[in-house]
This record gives sequence, structure tokens and C-alpha cells, in this order.
Amino acid sequence: MPTISSFYGILIRMFFNDHAPPHFHVQYAEYKATVDIESLKAAA
Repeated sequence: MPTISSFYGILIRMFFNDHAPPHFHVQYAEYKATVDIESLKAAA
């Protein structure tokens, strides 16, 4: 998974052909989240 940005140990990653809806993945240490691009809400 390509890393788009990295700051303070937070990694923002994105797949080119991942599943819908458009989103990005965020990781900080052992914590992970998937965030919807349109609403910027974390996905379940």
C-alpha cells in the first residue's frame, strides 16, 4: 500500500484499485482507521 503522507508517526495510505467508496487508511502504532474521502468520517 503506497504511503501518501507520514507525520508524527501517523501514516496515510491509499490503494489505487481498492473497494468503494473512495477512502484512505490511517495507521498510528497499533491503531488503524479507514476514512471516507467525501465525508471524512471513519468507516466501520
